[in-house]
Amino acid sequence: MVLQSLIAPLPAFVLTLTNGLLFGPLWGVVLSWGSAMVGAALCFGLSRLFGRRLMEKLVRPSALTWTDAFFANYGKRTILVARLLPWISFDLVSYGAGLTMMGFWGFWSMTGLGQLPATLFYSYLGHRAGRSLRAAFFILTSLFAGTLILPLLVPFFRRRFAAHH
Repeated sequence: MVLQSLIAPLPAFVLTLTNGLLFGPLWGVVLSWGSAMVGAALCFGLSRLFGRRLMEKLVRPSALTWTDAFFANYGKRTILVARLLPWISFDLVSYGAGLTMMGFWGFWSMTGLGQLPATLFYSYLGHRAGRSLRAAFFILTSLFAGTLILPLLVPFFRRRFAAHH
């Protein structure tokens, strides 16, 4: 979850669902919320420490321009609203907040409050999904593996088919 906050290789809700599935609703929430908070603090701190030049290497400049306008229009409450809306990038908001004059504790408290409802929801959903989620995960993983392996096998089968005819 901390790495997801820093580099966003996959959506956080997938990890939160998984934590709920593997660790149950209580520990899934604790693990997901706690690590998301650590990740948010790291993003904020890196941005504050190294400034805009480094952030432009980590994040598209157009995305930083968007966060600049977002924070200019809505101020500190932006953090709370952004955390409640799952389609707004978690790490982008954290990086963008570090480039503002916002204090860390205001950022931290709004992040924690805004992150909690989604964390509770996805952890509980992951816990309740149980067998269904495991089955879906197995099917999706198999399909994904098949789409990776099939193109590698096609040339092999073409050569074998051509050799027999």
